[in-house]
Amino acid sequence: MRDLTVIVPTRNRPHTITEMISTFEETTEANTNLVFAIDDNDPTIGEYILTITNADSNDVDLFVVSPAETMVSALNAAALNVISIDQPFAIGFMGDDHRPRTHGWDVDYLTKLHELKTGIVYGDDKIQGEWLPTQCAMTSDIIKALGWMCYPGLRHLYVDDFWKYLGRDSGCLAYLPETIVEHVHPIRTGKWDDGYVRVNSERMCDADKTTFNWVMSSGTLAECVNKIRGLREQNG
Repeated sequence: MRDLTVIVPTRNRPHTITEMISTFEETTEANTNLVFAIDDNDPTIGEYILTITNADSNDVDLFVVSPAETMVSALNAAALNVISIDQPFAIGFMGDDHRPRTHGWDVDYLTKLHELKTGIVYGDDKIQGEWLPTQCAMTSDIIKALGWMCYPGLRHLYVDDFWKYLGRDSGCLAYLPETIVEHVHPIRTGKWDDGYVRVNSERMCDADKTTFNWVMSSGTLAECVNKIRGLREQNG
């Protein structure tokens, strides 16, 4: 059983994962593993498989998403699969453009999550800081209770906004300012590519914003919060 499994949905960016694997190996100190969630119709899936095979690490796995739909559906499918097989204490999310910089960042996350018993934790991504958990880890009981890691109606954007309000309103959101998990995004240090253009399009933004606003106003968030509060009461 793993302490923490970090899921990275990724598409058409096999060149990013060699550096990510290396960064994980250099910075993790707990019983943590890394799972790349790859679409079954990704034209570069062969390169992903080759890179992960060559890494020859028991701490790096591949989950093929079928049918391929969105980043959120890939994350949810991979999270539920990991829980059913390995039942880790916590599940994390990072994009393929996140890079842990703090040695023992995973120990920091797990220490706080064990303190919370049920909760969501995130570090400083050097762009949004405390404002948004662009990367995070949450205790697996949250995912089991909700049936997903992020609201399935979203596609790519407003995922971190959802986690922020979910954790905040449940009273179990923790920010670790000294723990750095850098977001190497084009608005700061990364480079724009077709993937960034696709998921940040006006159409995508409008669709996810509409869904997020509905979640906030329809009582859907409140229902999720009540479930998590129930878990926290059970855990004392």
